[in-house]
Amino acid sequence: MIREILLLGDPRLYETSAPVTRSDVSELAPVVEDLHDTLLEFRRRYGAGRAIAAPQIGVRKRLLYMFIDKPTVFVNPVLTPLGKEQFEVLDDCMSFPNLLVRVMRHRRCRIDYRDMDWVEHSVELEGDLSELLQHEYDHLNGILATMRAVDSRAFVMKRACS
Repeated sequence: MIREILLLGDPRLYETSAPVTRSDVSELAPVVEDLHDTLLEFRRRYGAGRAIAAPQIGVRKRLLYMFIDKPTVFVNPVLTPLGKEQFEVLDDCMSFPNLLVRVMRHRRCRIDYRDMDWVEHSVELEGDLSELLQHEYDHLNGILATMRAVDSRAFVMKRACS
């Protein structure tokens, strides 16, 4: 089911998400389907969207969904920057679809997580995937890209970018 994406300013976006317990997993299967459907609908409407965090649809659980070449579900992810090298990006977000925010992100990171079968995984990411997972992970802690802006002039409306 396609769910409403919470928009910038909604107080629920600024809350910290609760960890998923093993007993929660079976109840979260419909949430994962909703994340999938919502992501694909956003992609259809805006031509963008690679991942979504559960808090963006009002579910306060530590759950991320990414669909690039195949679906990946991150349960209770823990993100660790690798090295000090950072890069600047214009970050976009489904919760503010027409706004870009200039932020600094770590070039490399590791994400440790469980899948829906409660199996542990660890993946090292670099570049745009590192940036993507840092962005989604922030949502689990109630942090939006607007809060990471490099300065007061870091905001650009998308139609002004072309």
